Amino acid sequence: MKHPMITTICLLAVLFSGSILTAEPKRDHRLHQYHFGDISIPPASADEPTAERLSLAKAGAYLEDGAKAWVNDRGCVSCHTTGWYGILRPQLSGLLGPPGPSFRSFLERILQETLAEERNKTERGTGPAEVVYLAAALAAWDAHIDKQLSSETAKALELMFSLQRGNGAWYSVETWPPFESDAYQLATVAAMAVGLAPKWLDQHQADDLGAGYLRLKRYLKSVDPPHEYARVALLWASRHQPDLLEAAGKEAIVKMILDRQRPDGGWSIRSFAEPEQWGVGNRSERLRAEADFGEPASDGHQTGLSIIVLSQAGLPSSHPALKRGISWLERNQRQSGRWWTKSLNTDKWSFITYTGTLYPVLALTLVDSAPGDSPAAQ
Repeated sequence: MKHPMITTICLLAVLFSGSILTAEPKRDHRLHQYHFGDISIPPASADEPTAERLSLAKAGAYLEDGAKAWVNDRGCVSCHTTGWYGILRPQLSGLLGPPGPSFRSFLERILQETLAEERNKTERGTGPAEVVYLAAALAAWDAHIDKQLSSETAKALELMFSLQRGNGAWYSVETWPPFESDAYQLATVAAMAVGLAPKWLDQHQADDLGAGYLRLKRYLKSVDPPHEYARVALLWASRHQPDLLEAAGKEAIVKMILDRQRPDGGWSIRSFAEPEQWGVGNRSERLRAEADFGEPASDGHQTGLSIIVLSQAGLPSSHPALKRGISWLERNQRQSGRWWTKSLNTDKWSFITYTGTLYPVLALTLVDSAPGDSPAAQ
């Protein structure tokens, strides 16, 4: 299915082709979701009007602008933006063009800086999560762009496993769900990193790194996921590591996702965990006080994620649930190119709208051959 083309908008894959870091005065981030140089993306809002028609070009521009602004302004591999951009953007090369080489240079620079820093700094706070996402992003580039394992990815994976704990997982701060809130979700990303790295596991079956992978696999197979969202993450990771789930376990998660589809065709992240399961602090009180608690609205993050995972688990594009989910995405893109997702954390930036847009774009490419006004549709 191809959606009607609205207008031809140049894709911004070239954004990362130039210089990556430029000094600029610090700005008040409350005024912008992403801001650097000429890039000025306002905070996401539930009040933003929906687009008249689906535009994958606008979505692509938002993803490129957001990632470039974060790289230049914040300069880190964050789970919610540059981490998932790095993991999934190479897979979207057929739609958006290949990611610019400057992003690869950014990943390599972060790797070298992390290798050079004191070990206790890497081990605390969000350090382990940044390393896991860095390794997965480099592995994804190797898998989808260069088609061969690079020395940088090998070093990143070695660093990742050097931070692994004895139980097979990685330390995770309980702060910003869904990505920085529990060790289980982070372990699923580590499993993705191993699965994406071309032939890496074949080279390490009998050494200490291979033993680390076996500890990781035992952890994911023996520890109960902390909530249903983590079960979705496990099913996604099993796409890259098929032996993580038996057939019955896979079918149970697929059924769970299908059962949580809302009447409008979308899914809500708030339907995949109880408020108390999202982490510490007063988050559960705030979530329970939301006006739509008990009947939360569908959102771009969970709708896109559900479609991705169901599609990669083997559901055909003709499946009624996928068709209804795609229809929801078609109807609910906002004028900026984003899909709205309300943060589980604060109302300041709603950075989850980044994956709330990245996931729908990938979902549309998996279920539709060339959606919207993308270059592939022209």
